[in-house]
Amino acid sequence: IAWITCGCSQSTLSSSENEDLKLVQERTEMVRSQIAARGVRQSDVLEAMKSIPRHEFVPKFLQDSAYEDTPLPIGHGQTISQPYIVAFMTEALKLRPGDRVLEIGTGSGYQAAVLAKLCKEVYTIEIVEPLAQQASATLARLGFKNVHVKAGDGYKGWPEYAPFDAIMVTAAPDHIPEALTEQLGENGRLVIPVGKDSQNLILITKAGGKLSRETILPVRFVPMTGEAEKRSK
Repeated sequence: IAWITCGCSQSTLSSSENEDLKLVQERTEMVRSQIAARGVRQSDVLEAMKSIPRHEFVPKFLQDSAYEDTPLPIGHGQTISQPYIVAFMTEALKLRPGDRVLEIGTGSGYQAAVLAKLCKEVYTIEIVEPLAQQASATLARLGFKNVHVKAGDGYKGWPEYAPFDAIMVTAAPDHIPEALTEQLGENGRLVIPVGKDSQNLILITKAGGKLSRETILPVRFVPMTGEAEKRSK
């Protein structure tokens, strides 16, 4: 397991005078036509999606496609999720400003950036170390001071900082890892895609120490990998 320090400089988010006006307009249209029009209503989620420069989290040769309604490859067989899915999963967590959130599957860091706008701290784990390093560098460059990145096995969660108010998983295991439900705090929410050939987005809530489960959306994510997953095969 490798720690990756997210040292942060001054923010260069969409408020920057240097950002291309065309990109700001594309991002605004993305939120209007792809996200709000499809039912995402939480105002702070919409504002976060407007403010985060998605083009900074994709390879340079794909930046012209950054605000299209599609996932995009980011290398190492991984993808950045479709903007609508990012917003939908974020809204499902019902985040509060004081929340501490665990994310499994950092990828390019885009989802972590959106979460970071809505809560106190984000702890995010990526099993592909080059992606973890790149995401950490991008988040630091964009000025995020409340995101902590680790390269490691997401099946194990991050017990040192548990319990978490919310957990988001952005890759699909064939079952819900027990370590994650154990690290979910009281009244916590866990959103996770589950399945192999057919996947569903599952919302787990914990109340009175008991878990409740709701299937909320059919989805398609890259498979979750890790030592626990390998042993289950």
